Amino acid sequence: MRLRLSQDARPQAMTLLFAAAISVVLWFIPFAELLTYPFRIFVTFIHEGGHALAALLTGNSVASLSVAMNASGETYTTQGGLISQVFIASAGYLGSMAFGALLLVLIRKAISARIVLLACGILIFALTMIFGLLKPVFSLNQWSGIPFTLFAGTLISVGLVLIARFASLRVATFFTGFLAVQCVLNALFDLKTLFFLSSPLAQAVPTDAMNMAQATGIPAIVWTVIWIAIALGILWFVMRLYVASRDKSFQPDLPFEDAPPV
Repeated sequence: MRLRLSQDARPQAMTLLFAAAISVVLWFIPFAELLTYPFRIFVTFIHEGGHALAALLTGNSVASLSVAMNASGETYTTQGGLISQVFIASAGYLGSMAFGALLLVLIRKAISARIVLLACGILIFALTMIFGLLKPVFSLNQWSGIPFTLFAGTLISVGLVLIARFASLRVATFFTGFLAVQCVLNALFDLKTLFFLSSPLAQAVPTDAMNMAQATGIPAIVWTVIWIAIALGILWFVMRLYVASRDKSFQPDLPFEDAPPV
């Protein structure tokens, strides 16, 4: 089956490909990680926020959420049954991928980039203040993670709101696309790292996959492969939505490959 890109998706696809190209190029430029560092921290907030949301949806509580300077994160929740543990542990990596996919869908549906960025800013600020500050203070737990979490979360929130408010629509749209690409790429990169950390020959380190292994008895590497498969499935599904025309009556499509001459 040949995948076609509808004509009304072409401008957005060009912007998305440009954002993806910049993201990949930055990986090979020395010290360029300084430019992508805020995005990395943003994705960590989304990852940990996925754990927190999954805990709340399964009737558990969240004691704290923290983000470290090395872009790692920790979320402490109460322990529920096996199903809730599986859901909570899986919600980090898959949540990051799903969030990036959601941004892609919002871009494709022509939702204003300013609204998307403003919503992202509010989300990060809420995670920072509720789970990064208030919950650990009142639960007297994990105070050490508060300073950087509060600093980074506030800075990212303010930055997103300022871009939404003062940047031109073109810049805001590109920034939203770049943010979506960063979420997707970082989710895949983190899963690749997790795959190697979950190898039987790797040194044992605490990871979401290791938590799943302890809870279920199924090896961490198996859970990692499952998460990678689901993440790729999410990406495939959203890209199918992305290339489809918003107007079903719109017929002329621009295929990825040249059509044969007639």
